[in-house]
Amino acid sequence: MPDLKDKSVILVDDGLATGATARAAIRLLRQIRPLKVILAIPVCAPDTAASLGREVDELICLSLPTHFGGVGAWYQDFQQTSDEEVVELLRLTSKVL
Repeated sequence: MPDLKDKSVILVDDGLATGATARAAIRLLRQIRPLKVILAIPVCAPDTAASLGREVDELICLSLPTHFGGVGAWYQDFQQTSDEEVVELLRLTSKVL
């Protein structure tokens, strides 16, 4: 795991309904003591955004629909990404970093 202490960290998710996993990630990050925690999401339930906004230094959200429903409803294609695809993307990203 990279050393995140005293660094700005951008936590990204494809969207948040309850925000439970993002909240867990934020709390874990806070233990590492980053300089700043930024949560970036394309779509989020308004009450979840309000709650999580108090736990991060900055919240970036493109859409807060009143009638949220679920994350998948806001995508044309919400197919799951396979483990193999994730591993390949991480491998490619590590070459860039």
